[in-house]
Amino acid sequence: MTAVTDEDHTGRAEHPEESAKGLTGGDRTAKQGPGERESRVRDKGGHARVVDVGTSRRTDSASAWDDGLIARRATEENTGSEHVPAVETRALSVQPTVPLTYDRPLRARLDALRELVGLSRTRLDGQTLAEAGRVLDESAARRRLSGQHTVVAIAGATGSGKSQLFNALAGVPISETGVRRPTTATPIACSWSDGAASLIERLGIPPRLRRRPLQNPETEAQLRGLVLVDLPDHDSAAVQHREQVDRVLALVDAVIWVVDPEKYADAVLHERYLRPMAGHAEVMFVVLNQTDRLPGEATHQVLDDLRRLLDEDGIALGEYGDPGATVLALSALTGDGVGELREALGQFVAERGAPARRISADLDAAAEELRPLYAARRRTGLSEEARDEFSARLADAVGASAAGEAAERAWLRNANRACGTPWLRLWRWYRDRSEATTGRVPLPAQTDEEATARQRVEQAVRTLADRASTGLPAPWAQAVREAAVRGSHGLPEALDELAVRAGLPPGRPPRPGWWPLAVMAQVSMTLLQVVGGLWLLGQIIGFMAPNLGVPVLLMAAGIIGGPIVEWSCRMAARGPARRYGTDAERRLREAAAGCGRARVLDPVAAELLRYREVREQYGRVTGVGTGPR
Repeated sequence: MTAVTDEDHTGRAEHPEESAKGLTGGDRTAKQGPGERESRVRDKGGHARVVDVGTSRRTDSASAWDDGLIARRATEENTGSEHVPAVETRALSVQPTVPLTYDRPLRARLDALRELVGLSRTRLDGQTLAEAGRVLDESAARRRLSGQHTVVAIAGATGSGKSQLFNALAGVPISETGVRRPTTATPIACSWSDGAASLIERLGIPPRLRRRPLQNPETEAQLRGLVLVDLPDHDSAAVQHREQVDRVLALVDAVIWVVDPEKYADAVLHERYLRPMAGHAEVMFVVLNQTDRLPGEATHQVLDDLRRLLDEDGIALGEYGDPGATVLALSALTGDGVGELREALGQFVAERGAPARRISADLDAAAEELRPLYAARRRTGLSEEARDEFSARLADAVGASAAGEAAERAWLRNANRACGTPWLRLWRWYRDRSEATTGRVPLPAQTDEEATARQRVEQAVRTLADRASTGLPAPWAQAVREAAVRGSHGLPEALDELAVRAGLPPGRPPRPGWWPLAVMAQVSMTLLQVVGGLWLLGQIIGFMAPNLGVPVLLMAAGIIGGPIVEWSCRMAARGPARRYGTDAERRLREAAAGCGRARVLDPVAAELLRYREVREQYGRVTGVGTGPR
């Protein structure tokens, strides 16, 4: 059977070895004789005739195939003793590309990741979110492309025989093989069906490196929808080769890792590729090649050891019907086991689930990378106890308790002045006149008090920030602390202004209804003293008849009754004074709590709420519950 290429759609046949060298229309010399555009076929009468097949095929093929060198099948028919090669042509039509569709859970996870990245941009740097952004971009780009094709890359180390396996699957020597290293310098793509051009362009493979397999109805039906990519050596000495491998591996739907009996345990392969891609086991094939070099039962021993290494890498093995990587042993040189791989690939491609599984695995990897940034070690947030303690600290810093006590003393002092005896009030007036008129605290003491209050406010803010950020991932803990620090700027001054506005109202405290009666009683006691004293004075000077009993009784009643009335008023004033002081303290505490809530608690709560939102989105990305918050 002869392979026929159709690079320039003229229908001329080329030798397979020429196709193996990756020649293009620009590489070949345009030497074309008159007979090169003709083919010899037999008519019904058995006579050979020459027909021009190039012109008829140019129009039909050019629109459908622009993939570079295309390997075709040529059949040979023998009639009698004459050997006549015949070119098989087929009608190729451009079929509309069916975009890839994701199921609802995968779409929900992608939407959650997009929301997560959007909410996190102001808290995390772009480099941290780069992988998540790449997954979103690649998922969107892959979704717009064909869902009827599966792109599978063949990767391996130097000398593993991946190009030989690539040619064995294609049935024609497409990728160059040999002892020269590195042999494969650039990726080469081979597509088994139409409509894969956009997928191959996404990989950055030019048209001159795009191939078609040997035409075989059985293999074409089995591998329809497959796009196979032969990659350079991942351990190549050329840096650009390794960069191409890493770039294409991030874009393909699945990968076939080809290892050989000598380098299957290579640390570079396991540590740089297999272990990081352990979550992609469902879209991974691991092929032990060159089994023809192993004697006897050595193949099973090496294969078992390879499975052990894969298990240590965390790669699930698809055994006994479980999802995971497919591990096979074959020889691309002899063809032993290639059919089994072709059958597994055919079933894998026919399912058409590899692109979605690859995106899902990329999502899992991105979520695992972001886990330290979103997963809290414990339940987070501010408890009511922490909020109340912060408000209490601010109230202490602003002197709410002292203000309440001062209000209570002021109320009692006002009551004593209103209900006290005139003589005691006169004594207090004289004492107040003799003392300093200012009654102010010296300036150094006031300065020390302000410094102490500022320190209390700062300590309260630090304590609140520490409690709010405990258990949070580092970026969100830092954001909470920064919000608390921003709110603390100017907080002591704001509290001082509130203390002035919410403090005691100017003037005297309000008086209860019984105060006039107490004042009248005290005035009566004073009048009794005055009347009794004048009466006694009149008797002493002889103005009035001597009668000591009544004036003495009046004076005694006034002298004793005055303190009794004052003491009774003081006892009765304790309750209203305490309520008055409590109300003053409550107003100041509420004002301090409101100021602290507006400046510190609300910004901190907003940061915690943002973290709670991103934590919920992260839970949706991982497909599990949000856990403790």
